Amino acid sequence: MKPVLNALAGRTVLSPLLIVAVVAGGCAGPAQTLPTRPPAALPGALPAGALTHRVTPGETLWSIGRTYGVPYREIMRANGLADPRELAAGRVLVIPRPEAARAKIPLSPNPRWTHIVVHHSAMPIGNAKRIDRAHRKQGFTKGLGYHFVIDNGTANRRDGEIEVGSRWLRQQEGAHCNAGGMNQHGIGICLVGDFTRRPPSPAQIDALAYLVQQLRAYYRIPVSRVVRHRDVPGKNTACPGARFPWRAFIARLE
Repeated sequence: MKPVLNALAGRTVLSPLLIVAVVAGGCAGPAQTLPTRPPAALPGALPAGALTHRVTPGETLWSIGRTYGVPYREIMRANGLADPRELAAGRVLVIPRPEAARAKIPLSPNPRWTHIVVHHSAMPIGNAKRIDRAHRKQGFTKGLGYHFVIDNGTANRRDGEIEVGSRWLRQQEGAHCNAGGMNQHGIGICLVGDFTRRPPSPAQIDALAYLVQQLRAYYRIPVSRVVRHRDVPGKNTACPGARFPWRAFIARLE
């Protein structure tokens, strides 16, 4: 199954919610129950591997099309937009021609990145927006501590969808592992789910393998530096859980 990519351009995307839901705090901090409001409705059924993009204030169809390498008129047709002025912050757009757009994971030259650290959210339900709220509640002034989140099909996200956090878009250090310099040099990837109880979905593993290989190739990160949170010296944690098929996953990268 091909992964889905969703770029979260910043804080406004991760907006406050109104109904009560259990929030995935992740291994960067304890889980919390926070007030939530339903996110903007996703488009209807999407083809396998399709991408979605949540509009943030100031974005235009032209700028979104440039980000994904897709003409803005194609985006309008795919989403039934007759007028560019219909675009509103919070709206979720289908990005057509997913094979071309899927390769557009934002990558910027940066010698900072030497490792990739894999986490789980430690909660069965969640997405980047919910983890962001939990992290802000815990005092993370920049919000979501991870660079990427891979969804499990809950909280109105799609199984295997890759959400790109604002820390990655801004090439900022993470707030996911304060041991071994990993916040400064490790790319933090969190899979939604509690893998002490059940393993990640096949779609999540496929998306993780795709994302890690893209990052490894661009930043020349060897397999030996793709680690679990629990593998970082000085960190006492079981993350990402005993049910995560780590050996089988690493074998896919070799």
